[in-house]
Amino acid sequence: MKKISPVSRSGRFAGGPAADVARFTQSISFDQRLWRHDILGSLVHADMLQKIGVLSRRERNAIVHGLKTIAREIEQGRFRWQAGFEDVHMNIEAALTRRVPAGAKLHTARSRNDQVALDLRLWLRDEIVLLLGETADLQRALVLLGEKNADVLIPGYTHLQRAQPVYLAHHLLAYVEMLERDCERLWDCRSRMNVCPLGSGALAGSTLPLDRACVARLLGFVDAGGRPQLSQNSMDAVSDRDFAVEFCAAAALLAVHFSRLAEDLILWTSAEFNFIKFADAYTTGSSLMPQKKNPDIAELARGKSGRVIGNLVALLTLLKGLPMTYNRDLQEDKERLFDTADTVRATTRLLAAMLRNMKANRAACAAAASDPALLATDLADYLVKKGMPFRPAHHVVGAVVALAEQIGKPLNRLTLAELQSADPVTGTKYFGRDALAVFDLKRAMARRNLTGAPGTKEVAKQLARWREQLS
Repeated sequence: MKKISPVSRSGRFAGGPAADVARFTQSISFDQRLWRHDILGSLVHADMLQKIGVLSRRERNAIVHGLKTIAREIEQGRFRWQAGFEDVHMNIEAALTRRVPAGAKLHTARSRNDQVALDLRLWLRDEIVLLLGETADLQRALVLLGEKNADVLIPGYTHLQRAQPVYLAHHLLAYVEMLERDCERLWDCRSRMNVCPLGSGALAGSTLPLDRACVARLLGFVDAGGRPQLSQNSMDAVSDRDFAVEFCAAAALLAVHFSRLAEDLILWTSAEFNFIKFADAYTTGSSLMPQKKNPDIAELARGKSGRVIGNLVALLTLLKGLPMTYNRDLQEDKERLFDTADTVRATTRLLAAMLRNMKANRAACAAAASDPALLATDLADYLVKKGMPFRPAHHVVGAVVALAEQIGKPLNRLTLAELQSADPVTGTKYFGRDALAVFDLKRAMARRNLTGAPGTKEVAKQLARWREQLS
């Protein structure tokens, strides 16, 4: 009997592909990282084939032993990947078939189309769990930095201009909230991808009595009640990459949040702000200027968001014109997906480590937060409490600010007479001797006690809530 090569070119072809074609079409250089999940899927597929009578128990046992041996060799770096076998699936199947004659039966009722759809779901399902854990660790790092500096005040900014005072911890907790939404999106994405496509074949299922529910249960494709989750349309199952797009979209937004955090940190570490100091291990120097200490890790976190966003756009562009069902274009999904997962996971870990080795410059923060102009809105609120409508109060305080600038005094150094003179019509009626008490920063922060506000008690409550939630 003529020996059949296990590569994808069947008896339909008189010869193999040209060398340049083989190089162009191979994916083993990047998809070999799916080997664990490919072997796992094959082990369960073998169990199912025995259950329906395609494999004997002896054949199944031989296949299982062969696959586990291959797995050990890959783990130990002794397995020889061959570009001639195109991808991870054919490399493993070819190695198995050389060692175990029954391995030739393993591909029964299975196509590389549903096989790769399975492997990607299994791989990404695991990646999301790891990323969720790393994101929670980044949240913990933010909370810890906030707790260490619970009494540190800084200006809050709008339009990158000083606006109102906030606790540094409150600013950091804003990112904890963002990351929590990212975790929810990732978990939601994982729940939708947790559907088993195996049994869909190339596109039209199989005439054999496959037990798809058994495979789904063994691979963990089950809902909260333990019920198997199976793809319901074979054509959709082999061509669906929605789960990859959804992950890349969630990851892109996560990367945008990293970029915004990095931008704040970069600004804060500049001499103009000087609010924080990075540890030397998370900075670099200049090849020319010996005094420089550059925030390269933060800058790279900001920069890498671009590639993650680009991967999402590339994946959407890849899919937009594909007809049903599987097309070789889909081979291009993996590098984009792998790069996104690798990039956001590495960035998450580095940001967490950097935050744990960061210190606040308390003196610089206090100097910036003591600017009495930050409490101009509090002065308007004072007038509102005295009975003035807010719009007129806003106008009057604007006149007070203009007067202070004109005479060269900070707001908290104005006299009562000067306050009242800013608006001769209403000033004497609404400004009392207690008006300047508005500029007591400690009392001003105590007054901000609404849920979600940056008040002293509220920030302490939020820190405690997150510490408990992330413990």
